[in-house]
Amino acid sequence: MQYHPQPTAAKPPQLSLFEGLIAHRLTPFGEVARAPQPADDCLSEMTLTGSGDHCRQLLAPMLRELSEAADTRWLTLIAPPVSLSQNWLRENGLNRDRILLLQARESQTALELACKALVSGCSHTVITWFPRLDKASRLKLRVAAAQGNAQSLNIRLGS
Repeated sequence: MQYHPQPTAAKPPQLSLFEGLIAHRLTPFGEVARAPQPADDCLSEMTLTGSGDHCRQLLAPMLRELSEAADTRWLTLIAPPVSLSQNWLRENGLNRDRILLLQARESQTALELACKALVSGCSHTVITWFPRLDKASRLKLRVAAAQGNAQSLNIRLGS
C-alpha cells in the first residue's frame, strides 16, 4: 500500500492566539454606533489568573485598543483595581483622553454606577471588576448595555 498525500488548498496564515482574540473581540466596537446589539451580546466576562504583574501585562494591550477604538465614546472603568492607576495607564500607552475612571460611593454601588454609565450611551465599553456576577446582576448589565448601545465587560482577577 502506498501513501499518496492529497493536494491541499492554500491555507491562510494562522494568527497567534492573542492576535485572534483581540481582533475577534474588538470587531463589534467599531460598529456599536451603527447597529444596536442584541441583549445577549452586550455582556462579556473574562477571568485572568496569575501574578498581578502578569495580569496587568495581559490587560494593557486590550485596554490600549479599547481606548483607541474608532467609536468616539468613552472607555469607562468602574472601580478598577488600585494597581490600574492614572500612572499605569500613562506608562502603558493608553489614551487617557478617552478613558473615564469612576469609583463607587456609599450612596451608589459599583453595579448601579456601571448600569448608569451603560444606559447613558456615553461609553462604548464599560469595564467592571466584580469577582462574581449573579444572574440578576448579569441581566441588569445586559439590559443597560442594550439600552445605551454599549458593551459591558467584567474582568475577574484571580491568583
